[in-house]
Formats: sequence, C-alpha cells, structure tokens
Amino acid sequence: MATHLDRRNNLSLDSLNFFLADVRDGLGPYLAIYLLAVHHWDPASIGVVMTLAGIAALITQTPAGALVDNTRYKRAMIAIAALLVTGSCLLLPFVSSFSLVALTQALSAVAASVFAPAISAITLGITGPRAFTRRTGRNETFNHAGNACAALLAGLFAYLFGPVAVFYLMAVMALASVIAIAFVSPKAIDHDVARGLDPGGAGHGTQPSGLAVLLTNQPLLLFAVCCALFHLANAAMLPLVSQKLAQANLHMATPLTSACIVAAQLVMVPVALLVGAKADVWGRKPLLLVGFLILPLRGVLYTFSDDPYWLVAVQLLDGVGAGIFGALFPVVVKDLTLGTGHFNVSLGALSTAFGLGAALSNGLAGLVVEAAGYSAAFLTLAAVAAVALVLLWIAFPETLQRSAESGTHRSELPSATVP
Repeated sequence: MATHLDRRNNLSLDSLNFFLADVRDGLGPYLAIYLLAVHHWDPASIGVVMTLAGIAALITQTPAGALVDNTRYKRAMIAIAALLVTGSCLLLPFVSSFSLVALTQALSAVAASVFAPAISAITLGITGPRAFTRRTGRNETFNHAGNACAALLAGLFAYLFGPVAVFYLMAVMALASVIAIAFVSPKAIDHDVARGLDPGGAGHGTQPSGLAVLLTNQPLLLFAVCCALFHLANAAMLPLVSQKLAQANLHMATPLTSACIVAAQLVMVPVALLVGAKADVWGRKPLLLVGFLILPLRGVLYTFSDDPYWLVAVQLLDGVGAGIFGALFPVVVKDLTLGTGHFNVSLGALSTAFGLGAALSNGLAGLVVEAAGYSAAFLTLAAVAAVALVLLWIAFPETLQRSAESGTHRSELPSATVP
C-alpha cells in the first residue's frame, strides 16, 4: 500500500511540475512578441510592463514563503494560484491598454510567487532532507520537459492561429496543474519537515521574517546577491532575442522564439538529472560556477550575428546555465536553513532577491536598446553576469559540508561560518 502511495505521489509531482512549467515562468518573451506584433508597442514600454509584473512578484515572494511555512493547505495554495493565472491569461487577449495589460501581468505574477516555495515545501515534506536533492533534480527535469512541450505547442499554435493562442495554451496547462496537485496525498506531507525542521525535531519555534533570516545568515545573504545579479543579467536576454526575431520577421517570431525555448529546455532535462544525481557527490559550488559562467558567454555570443539559426544555437547554452541554477537553488537554500524551520520563508526571500534582479533586467535592457541598440544591451547584461560569477567564485562557500557533517540532524545556526 505504501509503495502504491509513493508511486502515486511521485507521478503526481511529476505531472504537477510538467504542467506548471509554463505557468511558473510566465508569458515572458511571448508577451513581448504579442505586444510588439499586435499592438505595436515600443521596447521600452514592453520592458516597463515586465518590470511592473516583476515588482508585483517581488513584493509577494517573501510573504508567500512565510505563508507556505505556516499553512497545512499547501496543495490548495497551488490550486488557487493556478486558477488566478488561468483567469489572467484568458483576460489578456481582450485588453490592450497599458494599465490593463500591466494589471493582468501583475496579478499573474503575484499568484505565481506561490508556486516555487509551495512545490519545494511539498517535495521536502514528502521526501525528507536526504532524498531532497535527487527529487528536486527530478522536479526540474519534468519542469523543463513541460516547458519544451509547451513551447513546441506555442510555436505551432501561434503559427496557425497567431500569438494570442499562447495565452489559451497557458490557461489549459494551469488547469491541468490543478488536477495534478489534487492527486498528491495530503497525509504524505510532513509539514514540520516541509518548513525545514529536522525530522523528529521539536516544534516550529518562533517564525522570523524573511529579512531577518537573510540578515542573520551571511552565506544566505551572499547567495541572495549572486542570485539577484544572475537574474538581472539573464531575465531580459530571451525577450531581447524575441524582439530581434520579431523585427526581422513578425510572422515567424513566435515559432522561432519557441525554437529557442525548446532548444534550451531539451538541454535542461539531462542537466537537471545530472545535478540531482551528482550534487551530493561533487558538491554544489563547482556546478554553480559552471552555470554562472555560461551566462556572460551567452551575452557576448548573441552580438556576433542576427541570424535566427545562430540565435537559437546560442540559446542552447541557457539550457546548461539555467538548468544548473534551477536544480540547485532550492538545494542550496535547504543546506543553509536545515534544522531552523525557515526553509520556505528563506526560499521566498531569495526569490525576492532574484525577482528584483529579474524585474530590473527588462527595464534596464529596454533603456539600453533605446539608447545604443541590441548589441550594447547584450554586452551590458554580460558584464553584470561576469560580476555575479566572480563574486560566487571568490566569496561563496561550499554548502554540501554543512548538511553532510550532521546528516539530517544539523543543529548549527544559520549564521554559523561555513567551512
């Protein structure tokens, strides 16, 4: 019976990550193409809308993590958030004004801020700390497979029916994720373990704010800065590529953008599997350094040619960088907070940090494009990525030893020095 229940929970988590993939990441480059091709918005205005959505997500990330820490209704939170995203997607084709478009994207971003901490919490609550790394790698594998499938369908439907078809596709996937989360057994989730307490540990204790967790944990704070710089450099790259493709050929812009996404996501599938299998053996930092190294390289390579095939080929590198980061992000946060009961609020706080970087990224890139062109924007983002790489290499410690030394019963404080 237990084996059957474990199999059902695993399949439900697989399905949830698959269908929620496109919903978690938002419309992103598809929105940029839609606004550019259908409503003829300029790049700066598109960047502002994306920035406003990012700020909305930024404000709610840490409270979302705190709520996930303290609620036993994690499955319901995911279902409600998915329904809100569905509503915003279905409404978007019927609005065209700047304020209404910004409102729908802000609503979607606020709802989506629940997904990452809730999925990580449910995963940790089911698997426990020891199996968390491998299961997170599997989560990311299905997430990337879902993104690849959604991008293929988006490209096909946009080619046949226009860019607006992408919104309906996302709404369908959001509804499918609601069905998937309903099949996760609520009895399988240990809510104390899900918030980062040691299995069998004592009580929840006092819940600090996400800001307090960051300020009392130096490695976590440093990781937050690295994440913010990574997303400041990364978030605008694909939307910029999409805009270049749209300028060259509006009719093929969405299919080519889908090709970029599919290429990267297909690479991310084996990368996430590799990280899940080897991060407990090789350590976190070597893998993170590879992921951070890819980003400035991408930014420079995008400037070499405007050929669509070249741009799609360069996007393959995103599969390595983002694939490593996505699989390791919750694992590193778990390492730094295990035993404290603050896993999800810390996850939300770090999501706030890189959400700030992502929110500013599109605005920064849009301004640079207006002033100096696309190549200057790519090089600016590459320079930011290089700063993140150097900071991670010089100052950030290996986190595997923190959890390995004491297994699942680590008692040191999150502010302790990491060897």
